[in-house]
Parts: sequence; C-alpha cells; structure tokens
Amino acid sequence: MEESRFNEGQYVVFLLGKEVFGVEINKVKEIIVYQETTKIPGSGDFIDGIINLRGYVIPIFSLKRKFGFTETECTKRTRIVVVEAGDNLVGIEVDGVSEVIMIPGNVIEKPSAIISGIDSNYISGIAKMEDNLVTLLDLEKVIGNNIALAV
Repeated sequence: MEESRFNEGQYVVFLLGKEVFGVEINKVKEIIVYQETTKIPGSGDFIDGIINLRGYVIPIFSLKRKFGFTETECTKRTRIVVVEAGDNLVGIEVDGVSEVIMIPGNVIEKPSAIISGIDSNYISGIAKMEDNLVTLLDLEKVIGNNIALAV
C-alpha cells in the first residue's frame, strides 16, 4: 500500500442536504447565523446575493446550485461559512455546521475517477470517517472563477 499523500489537518465539517463536506479550517474566517441577502442583478447563477458583515460586503455563494443539489428553505440550523477563496472573502450557505475535526492523512483518499455529479477537480479528497464519508473541498477551484466574475 502506498503512503498517504495527505497530511493530517483540521476541517470544518458541514452539511448540504444529507451530504457531508469539509473545508480546511485555515480557510474559514467565521461562521454566522444565516441572514437574508441583497440580490445583485447580473451577479451570476451561483451568487445568492451579498451581505454586510461588520462593514464588509461579502458575496454569498450557493454550493447547492453549483453542485446541482435541490435547494431547500433556510432553517434555524442554516449558516453562512465565511471563507477565504483566493484573494476574496466569500460566504457559503450551508444547511448546518456539524463540527471541527482533526482528520488523519491516512483516512483521506484521492477522489475516484468514477465520481460523477460534482466535478472531481473540486474535491481535494474523501475522508473515510467511522460513521460517514466527508468530501473535502478545494475552495479555490469551486468558487474562484465564479466570484471573480461576480464581484
């Protein structure tokens, strides 16, 4: 068996529908309760709108729309995860943040070429945890070009 090419790291784990995703904690700036966005005409398919966060205008990106998931109503668990994607601060709307966990490198695998639906270039790895699989996202690839066009 080849040695893991992944390093142990801390990840913020969140839900989109019933699917579990994670992003490196060093990319997450803060997690806030969902707030209504201000719609911006012509901002692109994946931008829900913008919010004012302590004087900073933050675009809110829809991962559900980007990944082709069914959109659902906001609940009391809905959060905005403010992340750094390239040179931009961006909010991503999620159905709930479950935890911050340390994931050992030896439980992370490269995504299979068979994965369909989500562009596997967006996925940095799949973590095999005891009770579920966590899809680890590469935010620069997921969000990068869309935000550059919208802001």
